[in-house]
Amino acid sequence: MIRVLVIAPTQALRAGLRTLLQVDEGIAIAGEGASLSEVQQRWPAADVIVSVAESTAPGWFEELFDAGGVQPALLLVSDDPNVAAAVGIASLRAWGIVAMDVSAEELAAAVRAIHAGLIAGSPALLAPLLSGRPGAIAQATDTLGEPLTAREIEVLQLLAQGLANKQIAAVLGISEHTVKFHVSSIYGRLGATNRAEAVRLGALRGFIVL
Repeated sequence: MIRVLVIAPTQALRAGLRTLLQVDEGIAIAGEGASLSEVQQRWPAADVIVSVAESTAPGWFEELFDAGGVQPALLLVSDDPNVAAAVGIASLRAWGIVAMDVSAEELAAAVRAIHAGLIAGSPALLAPLLSGRPGAIAQATDTLGEPLTAREIEVLQLLAQGLANKQIAAVLGISEHTVKFHVSSIYGRLGATNRAEAVRLGALRGFIVL
Protein backbone atom coordinates (compact mmCIF):
# COMPACT_ATOMS: atom_id res chain seq x y z
CA MET A 1 0.00 0.00 0.00
CA ILE A 2 1.37 3.43 -1.00
CA ARG A 3 0.61 6.06 1.64
CA VAL A 4 0.01 9.55 0.23
CA LEU A 5 -0.19 13.01 1.80
CA VAL A 6 -2.22 15.56 -0.16
CA ILE A 7 -1.41 19.28 -0.05
CA ALA A 8 -3.68 21.80 -1.80
CA PRO A 9 -4.80 25.32 -0.85
CA THR A 10 -8.55 24.66 -0.97
CA GLN A 11 -10.80 21.94 0.33
CA ALA A 12 -12.25 21.44 -3.16
CA LEU A 13 -8.82 20.75 -4.66
CA ARG A 14 -7.92 18.37 -1.86
CA ALA A 15 -11.21 16.52 -2.28
CA GLY A 16 -10.64 16.27 -6.03
CA LEU A 17 -7.15 14.83 -5.64
CA ARG A 18 -8.31 12.49 -2.90
CA THR A 19 -11.11 11.18 -5.11
CA LEU A 20 -8.72 10.58 -8.02
CA LEU A 21 -6.19 8.80 -5.82
CA GLN A 22 -8.74 6.56 -4.15
CA VAL A 23 -9.66 5.01 -7.50
CA ASP A 24 -6.47 2.95 -7.11
CA GLU A 25 -6.94 0.39 -4.33
CA GLY A 26 -3.18 0.27 -3.81
CA ILE A 27 -3.08 3.91 -2.67
CA ALA A 28 -4.16 5.11 0.79
CA ILE A 29 -4.57 8.73 1.93
CA ALA A 30 -2.34 9.19 4.99
CA GLY A 31 -3.41 12.80 5.53
CA GLU A 32 -4.08 16.12 3.86
CA GLY A 33 -3.71 19.83 4.45
CA ALA A 34 -3.56 23.27 2.92
CA SER A 35 0.12 23.75 3.67
CA LEU A 36 3.32 22.03 4.67
CA SER A 37 2.81 22.82 8.35
CA GLU A 38 -0.51 20.99 8.38
CA VAL A 39 0.99 17.71 7.17
CA GLN A 40 4.54 17.88 8.50
CA GLN A 41 3.79 15.73 11.54
CA ARG A 42 2.49 12.98 9.27
CA TRP A 43 5.69 12.55 7.20
CA PRO A 44 6.65 9.28 8.90
CA ALA A 45 3.34 7.82 7.73
CA ALA A 46 3.76 8.86 4.09
CA ASP A 47 5.56 7.42 1.08
CA VAL A 48 4.55 10.14 -1.40
CA ILE A 49 3.49 13.79 -1.11
CA VAL A 50 1.09 15.02 -3.81
CA SER A 51 1.11 18.81 -3.76
CA VAL A 52 -0.50 21.53 -5.86
CA ALA A 53 2.68 23.45 -6.60
CA GLU A 54 1.10 26.91 -6.53
CA SER A 55 0.11 26.37 -2.90
CA THR A 56 3.72 26.22 -1.76
CA ALA A 57 5.71 29.16 -0.41
CA PRO A 58 9.29 30.06 -1.40
CA GLY A 59 11.74 27.75 0.36
CA TRP A 60 9.05 25.11 0.98
CA PHE A 61 10.94 22.37 -0.85
CA GLU A 62 14.20 23.13 0.90
CA GLU A 63 12.45 22.99 4.27
CA LEU A 64 10.74 19.74 3.40
CA PHE A 65 13.80 17.87 2.23
CA ASP A 66 16.30 19.32 4.68
CA ALA A 67 14.35 17.80 7.55
CA GLY A 68 16.53 14.70 7.69
CA GLY A 69 15.60 11.05 7.75
CA VAL A 70 13.83 9.16 5.00
CA GLN A 71 11.80 11.65 3.00
CA PRO A 72 8.73 10.91 0.88
CA ALA A 73 8.81 11.22 -2.89
CA LEU A 74 7.25 14.40 -4.26
CA LEU A 75 4.64 14.73 -7.01
CA LEU A 76 3.76 18.28 -8.03
CA VAL A 77 0.44 19.19 -9.65
CA SER A 78 0.81 22.24 -11.88
CA ASP A 79 0.32 23.53 -15.41
CA ASP A 80 3.37 25.78 -15.17
CA PRO A 81 6.61 24.17 -16.42
CA ASN A 82 8.57 26.99 -14.77
CA VAL A 83 7.55 25.78 -11.33
CA ALA A 84 10.76 23.73 -11.44
CA ALA A 85 12.72 26.89 -10.70
CA ALA A 86 11.35 26.79 -7.14
CA VAL A 87 12.31 23.17 -6.49
CA GLY A 88 15.57 22.18 -4.81
CA ILE A 89 15.51 18.90 -6.72
CA ALA A 90 19.06 17.80 -5.92
CA SER A 91 17.81 16.35 -2.62
CA LEU A 92 14.79 14.49 -3.97
CA ARG A 93 14.98 10.71 -4.11
CA ALA A 94 12.10 10.65 -6.62
CA TRP A 95 9.84 13.31 -8.06
CA GLY A 96 7.40 14.16 -10.81
CA ILE A 97 4.98 16.73 -12.13
CA VAL A 98 1.49 16.30 -13.61
CA ALA A 99 -1.01 18.76 -15.06
CA MET A 100 -3.97 20.12 -13.12
CA ASP A 101 -6.38 18.19 -15.36
CA VAL A 102 -4.63 14.88 -14.69
CA SER A 103 -6.84 11.79 -14.90
CA ALA A 104 -7.20 9.25 -12.10
CA GLU A 105 -5.20 6.70 -14.09
CA GLU A 106 -2.39 9.17 -14.87
CA LEU A 107 -2.20 10.37 -11.27
CA ALA A 108 -2.05 6.83 -9.88
CA ALA A 109 0.60 5.84 -12.44
CA ALA A 110 2.72 8.87 -11.52
CA VAL A 111 2.42 8.09 -7.79
CA ARG A 112 3.44 4.49 -8.39
CA ALA A 113 6.35 5.55 -10.59
CA ILE A 114 7.90 7.98 -8.13
CA HIS A 115 7.27 5.56 -5.27
CA ALA A 116 9.46 3.14 -7.25
CA GLY A 117 12.19 5.79 -7.49
CA LEU A 118 11.44 7.02 -11.01
CA ILE A 119 10.75 10.43 -12.51
CA ALA A 120 7.19 10.86 -13.81
CA GLY A 121 5.42 13.47 -15.90
CA SER A 122 4.96 14.83 -19.38
CA PRO A 123 8.10 15.87 -21.30
CA ALA A 124 6.89 19.49 -21.47
CA LEU A 125 6.53 19.75 -17.70
CA LEU A 126 9.59 17.65 -16.91
CA ALA A 127 12.02 19.59 -19.10
CA PRO A 128 12.76 22.38 -16.57
CA LEU A 129 13.13 19.84 -13.78
CA LEU A 130 15.54 17.70 -15.78
CA SER A 131 17.59 20.75 -16.69
CA GLY A 132 18.18 21.25 -12.98
CA ARG A 133 19.59 17.76 -12.50
CA PRO A 134 22.88 17.77 -14.39
CA GLY A 135 23.94 14.53 -12.73
CA ALA A 136 20.84 12.71 -13.93
CA ILE A 137 21.15 14.15 -17.41
CA ALA A 138 24.78 13.17 -17.64
CA GLN A 139 23.98 9.65 -16.53
CA ALA A 140 21.25 9.25 -19.12
CA THR A 141 23.26 10.92 -21.88
CA ASP A 142 26.27 8.74 -21.25
CA THR A 143 24.23 5.59 -21.74
CA LEU A 144 22.17 6.68 -24.73
CA GLY A 145 23.87 5.88 -28.02
CA GLU A 146 20.97 6.73 -30.33
CA PRO A 147 17.52 8.32 -29.91
CA LEU A 148 14.54 5.99 -29.63
CA THR A 149 12.20 5.54 -32.57
CA ALA A 150 8.51 6.45 -32.25
CA ARG A 151 7.59 2.76 -31.97
CA GLU A 152 10.25 2.14 -29.32
CA ILE A 153 8.90 5.04 -27.29
CA GLU A 154 5.43 3.45 -27.49
CA VAL A 155 6.85 0.14 -26.29
CA LEU A 156 8.80 1.83 -23.50
CA GLN A 157 5.66 3.64 -22.36
CA LEU A 158 3.83 0.31 -22.10
CA LEU A 159 6.78 -1.25 -20.27
CA ALA A 160 6.48 1.56 -17.73
CA GLN A 161 2.84 0.59 -17.22
CA GLY A 162 3.94 -2.93 -16.28
CA LEU A 163 2.61 -4.70 -19.38
CA ALA A 164 4.11 -8.02 -20.45
CA ASN A 165 5.35 -8.57 -24.01
CA LYS A 166 2.16 -10.39 -24.98
CA GLN A 167 0.01 -7.53 -23.69
CA ILE A 168 2.14 -4.94 -25.48
CA ALA A 169 1.77 -6.90 -28.70
CA ALA A 170 -2.03 -6.89 -28.32
CA VAL A 171 -2.16 -3.15 -27.59
CA LEU A 172 0.04 -2.21 -30.56
CA GLY A 173 -1.30 -4.83 -32.95
CA ILE A 174 2.10 -6.39 -33.59
CA SER A 175 3.60 -9.82 -32.92
CA GLU A 176 5.18 -10.76 -29.62
CA HIS A 177 8.41 -11.48 -31.51
CA THR A 178 8.42 -7.89 -32.78
CA VAL A 179 7.89 -6.60 -29.26
CA LYS A 180 10.90 -8.60 -28.08
CA PHE A 181 12.93 -7.07 -30.88
CA HIS A 182 11.90 -3.55 -29.86
CA VAL A 183 12.63 -4.25 -26.17
CA SER A 184 16.09 -5.52 -27.05
CA SER A 185 16.70 -2.42 -29.17
CA ILE A 186 15.53 -0.15 -26.33
CA TYR A 187 17.98 -1.83 -23.95
CA GLY A 188 20.80 -1.26 -26.41
CA ARG A 189 19.95 2.38 -27.11
CA LEU A 190 19.48 3.27 -23.43
CA GLY A 191 22.31 1.13 -22.10
CA ALA A 192 19.90 -0.80 -19.90
CA THR A 193 20.10 -4.44 -18.80
CA ASN A 194 16.51 -4.96 -17.62
CA ARG A 195 13.04 -3.45 -17.79
CA ALA A 196 13.26 -1.46 -14.57
CA GLU A 197 16.50 0.16 -15.67
CA ALA A 198 15.11 0.89 -19.14
CA VAL A 199 12.07 2.60 -17.60
CA ARG A 200 14.26 4.61 -15.23
CA LEU A 201 16.59 5.80 -17.98
CA GLY A 202 13.67 6.46 -20.31
CA ALA A 203 12.03 8.61 -17.65
CA LEU A 204 15.24 10.58 -17.15
CA ARG A 205 15.30 11.30 -20.88
CA GLY A 206 11.66 12.41 -20.90
CA PHE A 207 10.54 9.54 -23.14
CA ILE A 208 7.91 8.29 -20.69
CA VAL A 209 4.65 10.21 -20.24
CA LEU A 210 2.57 9.27 -17.22
